[in-house]
Amino acid sequence: MSFLRRDIGLIGAGTILGASLIFGQMVFADNANTRPDIPLDELRAFSEIFGRIKNNYVEPVEDKELFRNAIKGMLSGLDPHSTYLDLEDFKSLREGTSGEFGGLGIEVTMEDGFVRVVSPIDDTPAAASGILAGDIIIRLDDTPVKGLSLRDAVAKMRGKPGSKILLTVIRDGEDKPLKIELTRAIIKVKSIKHRTLEAGYGYVRISTFQQRTGEGLNNAIDQLKMDNEGKLKGLVLDLRNNPGGLLNAAVDVSDSFITKGMIVYTDGRVLDSKQQFTAKPTDVLKGAPIVVLVNGGSASASEIVAGALQDHHRAVIMGTKTFGKGSVQTVMPLTDDTAVKMTTALYYTPSGRSIQAEGIVPDIIVDRVTVTQGGSSEFEPLRESDLSKHLANGNGEHNDKDDKKTTDKTADAPLAVSDYALSEALNLLKGINILNK
Repeated sequence: MSFLRRDIGLIGAGTILGASLIFGQMVFADNANTRPDIPLDELRAFSEIFGRIKNNYVEPVEDKELFRNAIKGMLSGLDPHSTYLDLEDFKSLREGTSGEFGGLGIEVTMEDGFVRVVSPIDDTPAAASGILAGDIIIRLDDTPVKGLSLRDAVAKMRGKPGSKILLTVIRDGEDKPLKIELTRAIIKVKSIKHRTLEAGYGYVRISTFQQRTGEGLNNAIDQLKMDNEGKLKGLVLDLRNNPGGLLNAAVDVSDSFITKGMIVYTDGRVLDSKQQFTAKPTDVLKGAPIVVLVNGGSASASEIVAGALQDHHRAVIMGTKTFGKGSVQTVMPLTDDTAVKMTTALYYTPSGRSIQAEGIVPDIIVDRVTVTQGGSSEFEPLRESDLSKHLANGNGEHNDKDDKKTTDKTADAPLAVSDYALSEALNLLKGINILNK
């Protein structure tokens, strides 16, 4: 039986708790001409098992439930991103697009029976509480995650805004599980943030790839130019902990910096899954250097951008290896209340690299580090001006100890302390500009 298919360009890495699921343009196609041959022997076996369950199972089971479980079983055996969406799942998906529910602000996937954090979303309870990409969630309040489906785990993490949940988390480098309490909230994700780092050097943070992210990026860069006398000497594009989103948005962002050639292409078994995206001859930065920050929470659409800029040698990729989600999912409604979400294609970088299960390896590896700021006056190094009877400098200035400035004590923490990777990215941009003079 053929059904109407609605293609939705989903390239996020997992299930978002409290953030919008991002959809692409809807395309309608009739699958009547692609009806597969039915394996009769296997169908007879299925019918036999169906009958035995109906007649012999310890409790009566409705036919609808048996068929629903059969469909779920078929899809669950494919890959982590293919699934059957029943009434509740489809409702959650629709709620996710509007953001009108209580959530935590993390994108998750299932791994070895546990929930793995793909990335926390900016300005959400998860980010504020210190949840990190790669964290493994083993307990939700008093409920062990082992044995739960991803759907069930997600349902337990969602809830009324203002309500609390205690997550037990295993984190690499920690000797014992961490207990982290979060308060659910209505999550509204702001895709673009920007600021000037130093005169001439801009910073743009993309947290998710939404429908108007490309436009938002260009507006942010225009504002940065206005703030810096009409020109930028360099840009840091921050894609850390960005779980993905809309394919077209990733193309738009890449196209803002690449002037020709391939940006990304997708390939699958059916004709609709084969797409190519090429650049238009416009570079909003006019060749100014770019450093792209990535980490293990950078997935899908983020990897498209990083891979395209890396292949075209348009940017230096800095950070740690990305998540490795290189597949595209299509949502196919079956009825008004049910649908199938199925992996239908893989995407490839301009050079033909598949990112699936591999990720993007940065040009420069910068691991997550914590830099502390010194400053105890008791242990400041001895200087010439501290020596008894030291000579004056001849400039009419005196250097009595009592007059020493204490600016370093009261100043805000430098960038190297607050965000080491960003500090290194800025230093690299400065170095590139020095070499280009």
